[in-house]
Amino acid sequence: MDEISTGLDSSTTYQIIRYLKHSTRALDTTTIISLLQPAPETYELFDDVILLCEGQIVYQGPREAAIDFFRQMGFSCPERKNVADFLQEVSSTSSHIGSYVFYYF
Repeated sequence: MDEISTGLDSSTTYQIIRYLKHSTRALDTTTIISLLQPAPETYELFDDVILLCEGQIVYQGPREAAIDFFRQMGFSCPERKNVADFLQEVSSTSSHIGSYVFYYF
């Protein structure tokens, strides 16, 4: 699913993602979603993250391990910064072309 939150408020996006997670679990499938700047509570619903930059995987793995991975690479997420925003920024080129963040459960 690509940018399903366009035009939606964060509360509605959260409810949709929560429903999709429930459906994914019930059907024993995988759902991959790209979202632009999800709210922290929506980000927390996902199990895993894939970060792409110019067609290359920068990170793929558990959502909760992404911050530590980038910390080990020398990139620290500032306090009070939305983690999803940080991941978008750290995986972007200066032109922001070809940078994508996918979330899945």
